[in-house]
Amino acid sequence: MIRDRSLLADLPRLAVLGLGALVILAPYLWMLSASLKPGGEIFQDSLALWPQRFYAMENYSKALREVPLLRFLWNGAVVCGLILLLQLAFAVPCAYALAKLRWHGREAFFALVLAGLLIPAHVPALPLYAAFAATGLLDSYTALVAPFAISVFGIFMFRQAFRALPDELIQAARIDGMGELGIVWRVVLPNAWPTATAFATFTIVAHWNDLFWPLVVVQS
Repeated sequence: MIRDRSLLADLPRLAVLGLGALVILAPYLWMLSASLKPGGEIFQDSLALWPQRFYAMENYSKALREVPLLRFLWNGAVVCGLILLLQLAFAVPCAYALAKLRWHGREAFFALVLAGLLIPAHVPALPLYAAFAATGLLDSYTALVAPFAISVFGIFMFRQAFRALPDELIQAARIDGMGELGIVWRVVLPNAWPTATAFATFTIVAHWNDLFWPLVVVQS
């Protein structure tokens, strides 16, 4: 009885969430439906998702034949993966040093990190382009990945997560003889997987959707 009442109380909230999910998914459903239809059927007045004639094989084979979509997808996956790995490699140790180590100038360095959040990505575009052009690195993975290797947002995000971890956990690892890098990757990071997952999602989506920088450095 209590369970039924709680379910009834949740119905309005679930209905609102379901409606919101439907609104968000509707464009993707329409894109999938349009990919299965012939061109003339897409521009009809009807909004039916189910196609009258299936043109899936014709549409997808033509797309793969005329445009190197698989190559484009591979390039995007490689660039996003390399950026994520480099950002984690830099952000996690830096965040640990800012959150759990005591050293002179720590707060000043963190202030610089916060200041870095205020710099738009377009500001260093011209000097970076000039540097890559001078070194012959345009049209390469290096030009697409290197400018994003250090993420001040990632440093800030992991620093806030690491501050919530108990110091006793780190002290216990030190007593067991583990070095600082071992503590970072084998103790601290596994206890911050929700933060790492959220950061990975933000990074992959942001760089997968990035158009400005690839237009600047990719010429072929």
